[in-house]
Formats: sequence, structure tokens, C-alpha cells
Amino acid sequence: MPAMTDRSAARLAWARSVLDDATLTLESASSDASFRSYWRTHHQGSSWIVMDSPPDREDPRPWLAIGERLAAAGLHVPAVRAKDLQQGFLLIEDLGHRLYLSALNERNADALYGDAMDALLRMQTRMDYRDLPPFDREVLVRGLEVMPEWFLTRHLGHTPSGEEREVLQGAFELIVGNALEQPRCFVHRDYHSRNLLVVERNNPGVIDFQGALAGPVTYDLASLLRDAYIVWPRERIEAWVESYRQRLLGAGMIDAGVDAARFLRWFDLTGLHRHVRVLGQFYRLWYRDGKPGYLADVPTVYRYVSTVARSYPELAGFAALLERHAAGRDLTQVAA
Repeated sequence: MPAMTDRSAARLAWARSVLDDATLTLESASSDASFRSYWRTHHQGSSWIVMDSPPDREDPRPWLAIGERLAAAGLHVPAVRAKDLQQGFLLIEDLGHRLYLSALNERNADALYGDAMDALLRMQTRMDYRDLPPFDREVLVRGLEVMPEWFLTRHLGHTPSGEEREVLQGAFELIVGNALEQPRCFVHRDYHSRNLLVVERNNPGVIDFQGALAGPVTYDLASLLRDAYIVWPRERIEAWVESYRQRLLGAGMIDAGVDAARFLRWFDLTGLHRHVRVLGQFYRLWYRDGKPGYLADVPTVYRYVSTVARSYPELAGFAALLERHAAGRDLTQVAA
């Protein structure tokens, strides 16, 4: 508690100093799955965000570096007014309260997703990704292995048998192979409705981009359209997927040999990688880090995993394994 109090006092003192206002206050704007937090303040009619990124836990420099590159590529990311890298404090533009998650509805979804896909295409065509860490086999496999450890074993209390491990290994190889066969590009890695904001100029506002990698072309598209926090009918998702394939064709990112069926398979299995990882990660955030806020979203993630896996015969055994052990369990309730 004293350390948290000291951090809070230092954060407020720094904000008052850079804005030259001894009366301003800070209110929580949001936090994320990392150690980073965001605090809103008001000064002379303007609203600002103080990003608190403890350097020993969440180095703010990658956020700054990627943000500068995204802005240069034409993306709307928060402008930086002041920074203190030693303390880990940044004063940044306030992009507002209107997350895509709360703004999306049946009437505006085509327009908002259209904006998001236009922004995604700019990221993929204008951002140099060659110096970014690779979303390679090791990273892909490591992400998948979070699920057996934290979902099957820790949460459901089941240690996979030798035969079940073979099923998991076969499914993981298929999923990883699908990701590796795709063209490489800049990958935001969390391009979804909680990291996109509706803004008046150059929509959307994009945040939480510091973990960018060089990876498969459908990864961010799957994050956007198979969001863990909002669900759309499959027919509508597939129409958006095809519209984005046409964008990629026009931009020369893929060739005509990548037909609709092949691209949809890329999208489905890349989304499956993301959701298998998240299925483990959400429980890890609770059991290891004491963060229960993501448990309510587990059923959506689990349904994505089960439904997509069931739609590919070569993954039927994988789907059956998960369903066998999750049957009858309330996935939002933690184990003892």
C-alpha cells in the first residue's frame, strides 16, 4: 500500500508540474491487463490523459516508438505533450470515452468497421515491420500452450493424458502452420473494440499498440471481427472478411491465388490461435495476477474456439476434447 500511495502522489505531482496547475486532480480513466494505467485530468478547458507505465514493469519506450511510427503512417494515435521516462509518466491526448465496444450497433457497424479496416490497411501497407520482433513459430506455440496450463489444468482441474496431448499437439501444429503460411506485415496484436475509439477526425483513435510484431496478415482482422467482447452473425463477419480481402488485393498485399475460401481459412484459424491463447490468458490473469475482470468474457471466447474448431473436420477431435472437460461448468466461476 505505501508503494501505491507514493506512486499516486508522484503521478499527481508530475501532472501538476507539467501543466503548471497546482489544483488539478486525476481520476481513473482505464487500466489494462498489464501494469499500465491511465488517468484523466482537465486543464484550461482541455482534457488530458496521464499514462502511468512503471519502467521496471512496463517500459514506456516501445509505446512511444510505435506511436510515432503509426502517426507518421497516418493513424490517429494519442499525441504526446510531455514525458518522464525515468518515472514512467506520459501526458497524452485524450481520445475521449467512446470506445468501439460501447458505440457499435446494427446501424453503424458497417461504417465503423469500414473505418477500422481502412486504418488497418494503412498500418499493413505503410508500416515497416521488418525490425519488429517476429510472430514466429516459437511465439505462436508459446501463446497456444497457455491454454492447457491455465484453462484445462488450473481451472478445470484436468491434466491431459498422453493421447489428449497428441490431439492438442496436432491442433496446434495446424493452427501454427496456417499462421506461418500467410504474408507478413505489421501486427498491432490487440486491434479490437476496447482499443479503438470513435473520434471526429481520422477515425478510429488507436491505442494499446506497444506490443506490435511482424506477423500474419489476418491476425488483426481476426482480432477486430472476432472480438472477445462483441459478437456478430457469422454471415456478416464473412462479408466483412471478404471486403477486406478485396482491399488487400487492391493494395497488392495478396495475389489473386488467395481466393475467398483460402483467405477465410486463414482468418478462421488465425482467430482460433488468438482465442485459444486468450482462453488461457484470461484465467492466468485471475489465478496468477488476481485480475477477475476478464472472466465474464470467457464464454464468448470459448464459444469461438468450439464453433470454429467444429467447422474444420481436422480439428473436430480438439473441439471434442475441450467440450468433454468443460461440459456443465460455469466458466465464469473460478475454482477453489
